Amino acid sequence: QLQACGGGLVQTGGSLGLSCAASGRTFSGYVMAWFRQGPGKEREFVAATRWSGGAAWYGDSMKGRFTISKNNAAKMVYLQMNNLKPEDTAVYYCAAGPGLIRSSAEDPTKYDYWGQGTLVTVSS
Repeated sequence: QLQACGGGLVQTGGSLGLSCAASGRTFSGYVMAWFRQGPGKEREFVAATRWSGGAAWYGDSMKGRFTISKNNAAKMVYLQMNNLKPEDTAVYYCAAGPGLIRSSAEDPTKYDYWGQGTLVTVSS
C-alpha cells in the first residue's frame, strides 16, 4: 500500500527526490513519514507530515536540507533531499502511522504501513 521510489547514486552536495505512492486505503488522520536505515545502523527518523494538514517535522541532521511534501489528490508523499552527504547513504522507507503527534512520530514502532525501501547512495 506504500511504494517508494527515486533512489539512486548521487555525489556529495547533490540532490535527489524520493516519491512514495499510497494506495489501497485512505490515510486521512495518518502521519506520513520517511525513515532511513544505513549499513549497520538502526532505522532513523527523517521527516514526517500529517496527511491532513501542513505540519512537518524533521530529524536534526536533515533540517534545512530535506523537505517533505505531499499531494493528497495524487496520494503521493515526497522527500526532496539537497546538499547530500555520504552519511545520508541508506535505504529510505516511507511509512504511515495513525494519529501520531510530534513526540511519537520519530518512533518507527508507531507506524502500521511501510513501503519496500529505496536505496540512496551518496559518493564522496
